[in-house]
This record gives sequence, C-alpha cells and structure tokens, in this order.
Amino acid sequence: MYKRYEKHCTLITTNMPFSKWGEILGSPTLANAVLDRLLHHSQVISIKGPSYRLKEKRAFMEAQTEE
Repeated sequence: MYKRYEKHCTLITTNMPFSKWGEILGSPTLANAVLDRLLHHSQVISIKGPSYRLKEKRAFMEAQTEE
C-alpha cells in the first residue's frame, strides 16, 4: 500500500453513504480507519439522480412487455 500512497489514483464507487460503512464492514472502528485513509487527500464526488443502467433496464423491460 505504501508504494501507491500519494503516487497513483484510486477510484471507488458505491451507492452506500459513509454512515453505513460500519454495517457493511462489520465494525464502525474498521470503517472509520478505512475511511480515514481513503479520504485523506481525496475528492468525494456525490452524484444524485437516476441510474443510467437502471433507466436502460427499465426501457428494455418495457419493450419486452409491449411485444
């Protein structure tokens, strides 16, 4: 990990808010440690709105029911 530190980009995507990471990882302490390291020198981009993949799937399913 130290070879990557501040040398390379890492992109992580999730639909879970940081407040739920403790449940996902099984420990709030572990989640805090992971988030502390991930968020150091990072940029968080929060995207709101409908999912394009879900939109495409809905269109596909609607087309199937029309046939």
